[in-house]
Amino acid sequence: MAQVGTPQFSNDIGAEKIEIGVKKFKCIGAQSPFDHPHVALDMGQETQIVCPYCSTLFQHSSDLAQTQTRPAGCNVPTTATSA
Repeated sequence: MAQVGTPQFSNDIGAEKIEIGVKKFKCIGAQSPFDHPHVALDMGQETQIVCPYCSTLFQHSSDLAQTQTRPAGCNVPTTATSA
């Protein structure tokens, strides 16, 4: 299924830095039940931002697609829900 909504990223592997292809996203920390409050982050004109909860450094890389991360596997798929 296609990515819907704001991209979400997790850091289950404990990486110090995660490269992502977007500047507006949510960090959830780790996958549930080890997640922290899901915080919306916006890099604005900058190319990196640190999550205030888990201290993960997110760095924008223009060569990555919206759902790609470096290291791989840090994207959390978001899907539409039926009402």
